[in-house]
Amino acid sequence: MAGHSKWANIQHRKGAQDKKRAKIFSKLGRELTVATKMGGGDPDMNPRLRLAISTARGNSMPKDGIERAIQKGIGATDGENYDEMRYEGFGVGGVAVIVEALTDNKNRTAAEVRAIFTKSGGNLGATGCVGFMFDHIAEIIYPVAKASADEMFEAALEAGASNVESDDDVHEIHCDADDFATVRDALEKQYGEPERQGLIWKPNLSTEVNEAHAASILKLIDLLEEDDDVQKVTTNFEVSDEIMEKLMAAS
Repeated sequence: MAGHSKWANIQHRKGAQDKKRAKIFSKLGRELTVATKMGGGDPDMNPRLRLAISTARGNSMPKDGIERAIQKGIGATDGENYDEMRYEGFGVGGVAVIVEALTDNKNRTAAEVRAIFTKSGGNLGATGCVGFMFDHIAEIIYPVAKASADEMFEAALEAGASNVESDDDVHEIHCDADDFATVRDALEKQYGEPERQGLIWKPNLSTEVNEAHAASILKLIDLLEEDDDVQKVTTNFEVSDEIMEKLMAAS
């Protein structure tokens, strides 16, 4: 019996991982389709599509899945029309939350997002209610092995970046959203494709929370990310490493 339950447990875990992976691929596919519809199917002429392809590859999305999503965007196959939506609100403890979504039904997505906020003890506000607590900027990440901190700092600033931070693992390069393509292209010529890249909402104002509030915020993020229409969730909560480690171990 023990062997059976252990096997069942492994199968369940594998099933959960497969389900999570399928959900990630679905979200990546949606972004590929929208990027193609907006800027055409040639990644050299469409920076957003190039970024979507790079992100999909970084998440091990199969090549035929990427191609299918692009074809949908070109119109070679029937595809839904997606709208880009941004929702803003507060979690427990006054934590600011930004939710980015791609949806084919605005009413459904708004209702689902609102329900998740309410269930998690937060509330959805009007667009702009927390946006001022974040800067919308571009982020480019390279592994630390690519260059020394000084070399990366000089190269990034020369390319037009506004800030570079290096630690033991990565070089984190930030620039204005409008300069993203220029800075990324210049760095790619020198160091190859980044480990991660994209437009982010970087908090300029943090909200420190205790353990109970941190647990609620993490639950809120999980529930939002499980929603098919939600592409990205950003918050401004800050918590000590000890509390975060404890919560991660418990999950």
